[in-house]
Amino acid sequence: MEALSDLLQLMQLQVSVYHNAKVCGDWVINEHELGQTCFHMATEEGFLLDVPNYGQFSLKCGDLVIFPSEIPHSMKPLKKLTGLQQHLHYKTDLPGVGMLCGKVQFDHQASQQLLCALPPVFIVPNDANSPWLTKLLTLIQIESYEDGQGSKVILDKLSELLFTYAIRHYLITHSNEAGVLALYAHPKLAAVVNAIHSDPQKNWHLEQLAEIAFQSRTAFAESFRKTSGWTPMQYITWWRMQLAWSMLNKGLNVARTAEQIGYQSESAFSRAFKKQFSVSAGSVRRKI
Repeated sequence: MEALSDLLQLMQLQVSVYHNAKVCGDWVINEHELGQTCFHMATEEGFLLDVPNYGQFSLKCGDLVIFPSEIPHSMKPLKKLTGLQQHLHYKTDLPGVGMLCGKVQFDHQASQQLLCALPPVFIVPNDANSPWLTKLLTLIQIESYEDGQGSKVILDKLSELLFTYAIRHYLITHSNEAGVLALYAHPKLAAVVNAIHSDPQKNWHLEQLAEIAFQSRTAFAESFRKTSGWTPMQYITWWRMQLAWSMLNKGLNVARTAEQIGYQSESAFSRAFKKQFSVSAGSVRRKI
């Protein structure tokens, strides 16, 4: 899934843990910030997740829930607790539920394609199909109990791994539902996408791409569209524009950016960029 690595690197995701404590008493936690990409995980015991219009879910210790764009929801303990709601250090002797919550931010427009590929609420069970989740949970638990120097940074980085692993897990286990990103998990088409990413400047033709997929021209075109909903040329244009956004934000001028992604005409590039993002290439560069 090298194409997924390319996309994640381009997006420059950053994860910030905003809650990591043992929640004691008769507690309820509601949504944090509607529209924000976020996640929750119980690091001790479990909790009941209630998402209006989507259902109720019993999450055990280590289960991970992701909201690509946070919608109304509430969480409360699976086991009845009494007393006032308190958010305490994990070392407390009071009964409670360890809750790790974080928000995810992206520095690139390409994040929208990824987030749109995910369902409104996405749960990864802590089981044999997600061994990475068990191992990361252990590291998070160790750090939460120790609470040493640099703990916040370490928890942020571990949570970034949680989110990244979860995205890959979804694309593998739900490839038929992942939209254009389903290409990244396809046994034949993934090689085509990797080739496009490796050489975005190249003047790609359908025949060349079909050869990489070991398919006829017609079969390849049909397979690509059926899997992603896009034509190969639509994907090439989309990927070039994502690269262009990143280059412009780093200070590269418009003419050089156009050349880097395979456009011989600066005006043709500028039109394609404006069509993709509804802003001019020059205005993106001026945001530096």
